[in-house]
Amino acid sequence: MKILVTGAYGQLGGELCRMLRDDAAPRDIDTLDLTDEQAVAKALLEVRPDAVINCAAYTQVDRAEAEEKAARAVNVAAVEYLAHACDTLNCPLVQISTDYVFSGEDRDTPYREDALPSPRSVYARSKYDGELAAARCAKYLIVRTCGLYARPGDERANNFVKTILRLGRSRSELRVVADQHCTPSYVPHVARAVLSLLGVDRSEPAPWGIYHVTNRGAATWYNFAAEIIRLSGMEVSLKAITTAEYGPAARRPAYSVLDTTKYHALGGPAMPTWKEAVAEYFGESV
Repeated sequence: MKILVTGAYGQLGGELCRMLRDDAAPRDIDTLDLTDEQAVAKALLEVRPDAVINCAAYTQVDRAEAEEKAARAVNVAAVEYLAHACDTLNCPLVQISTDYVFSGEDRDTPYREDALPSPRSVYARSKYDGELAAARCAKYLIVRTCGLYARPGDERANNFVKTILRLGRSRSELRVVADQHCTPSYVPHVARAVLSLLGVDRSEPAPWGIYHVTNRGAATWYNFAAEIIRLSGMEVSLKAITTAEYGPAARRPAYSVLDTTKYHALGGPAMPTWKEAVAEYFGESV
């Protein structure tokens, strides 16, 4: 299979390209402007891929509150262009989405794929509208995931693990939000699941539709930070704070744990628990 991967310099896009090797046709902002409809159509006609995995996204959650036009250009319009180009070539589109499409209000059970999204920020609304655009493609997979962190060797990656490790080396105390529940997910696990859904390791792809792909279990960012600190051996104290105390510009879901039953029922690579995933990360960094 020849798979065009957008956002190839990002955490997930980069990992997918690493796994696909010569079967990947990597594209990022320096080689393809996804907000240019004609450029998107031309790129797909040149590559004629067997599938497109769109990992490109505007992900600055707080900045999006003041940059809605920019966020929607990448998260909505670009997906519309990709979906149209994929339909023209009769190839599937895999759209990477987020747990932020859910509000998490008055919730304490994981969201299934058939739950009604209720985005509460500019970023979240743009990602949900991007899902709707992808779903207009005849062959589509929408993969919602959460809290991605790449392999320790990924020098381009900016993620929560790297932030905690960096700040923990220079501060005596870290203040971390303890009232947002989600599932941090290790990029290699998510990437292999995406390829499995696309049928790279089997004769055919999964049934078209929406899938939730994260590591298993639930954690707050405080829980996640505590495990990072424990495994790293850093001597730094951790203080739990509320989202209100942190004061972000954009609203975050209080609870956005995703139910992965539908994915696991297909028999693809099992997703480890989030604690097992963090341990694997540190095993690779030794």
